[in-house]
Amino acid sequence: MKKENVKDQYRVNEQIRAREVRVVGDDIESNVYPLAVALKIAEEHDSDLVEISPNAVPPVCRVIDYSKFLYQLKKRQKEQKAKQVKIEVKEIRFGPQTDDHDYNFKLKHAIGFLEDGNKVRAYVFFKGRSILFKEQGEVLLLRFANDLENYAKVEQLPVLEKKKMTIVLAPKKEIVKKPGQRAAEAAKSMQKSVAEKQAVKQERNEAKATAEINNEENV
Repeated sequence: MKKENVKDQYRVNEQIRAREVRVVGDDIESNVYPLAVALKIAEEHDSDLVEISPNAVPPVCRVIDYSKFLYQLKKRQKEQKAKQVKIEVKEIRFGPQTDDHDYNFKLKHAIGFLEDGNKVRAYVFFKGRSILFKEQGEVLLLRFANDLENYAKVEQLPVLEKKKMTIVLAPKKEIVKKPGQRAAEAAKSMQKSVAEKQAVKQERNEAKATAEINNEENV
């Protein structure tokens, strides 16, 4: 189903059906007028009469250039859409006997997902007879939630379904970073790393030059 065109959402000028309307607008005192008078007021202001609240009694109409009105409306909708955070659910898989290196690697990824405003669904997959270690899997998931307590709240405690035990974590509002913030931090970190490498290289070159001078003096 196609979305209704913004242009078709509002009645304008002769499309308005009410007998009388409340007129508002810049430099216009809010008042109720017969439709014919309201249209005349809009014409005198070299503008259009746009019905913005059709369900009000009487309907409210704004005196404004219709093209300008549509531009402002679309701009507002675009800004609202930009502010909306699209929440995704990122999955992280563990085995019942995940080692510390793999665990810490996935913990770091989870922090990144949460800071981006995404939920995390972590699960332990029990393959074959490993289902015998389901208690071990539950302990792992609870440890995972505990290590992320500064970043997330538990939305669903560990639940076993067939061969998967799952826990769901939702990000805490205060840790969610604004769009582009993580990229800026990564760029800053990279610049710092490059600067540190250059400093180390310079120190080595200076040490090498000093050593060569000392060798020449000892000859």
